[in-house]
Amino acid sequence: MSTAGTTGSNDSRDASLSHLPDRIRRAIAITPAAGTRERTIDITTRGRRTGRPRRIEIFFYRAAGATYLCSGAGGAATDWHANLLADPHFTFHLKNGIRADLPAWATPVTDPAERHAVLAEIVADLNQPHDPSTIRPTRLEDWADSRLMRISFCHRL
Repeated sequence: MSTAGTTGSNDSRDASLSHLPDRIRRAIAITPAAGTRERTIDITTRGRRTGRPRRIEIFFYRAAGATYLCSGAGGAATDWHANLLADPHFTFHLKNGIRADLPAWATPVTDPAERHAVLAEIVADLNQPHDPSTIRPTRLEDWADSRLMRISFCHRL
């Protein structure tokens, strides 16, 4: 669960960032002013059936002082989410401006109050006028069923 009082802040209170170099911590601690390029990463999960590495491109979000992956509006099932449920260890690949392959751990966000607070912050962030390619307005009710994972950055896998 999020730390009380952190909703609305995109700072680096996330303790899992503390061991990372400043330049990497800054790249992850995006604010609502960040555009699509700063939010785009790759992740490598382990296939739940094959056990093989699976790398995809995805957006990440900062909300409630933490880092999240989210499936987006509509809540359709995704392989990356199913893979992380089966094995929560994965690699978070920064690739725009700064390159780094970070070992990480995913935790599903299932608490209704936390989900609502985090998704509300993500939607508010997406509705910022920072990226003209984004379709707006984005509505919170469209994101209610999104797959949502909180990310912790490991020292090692």
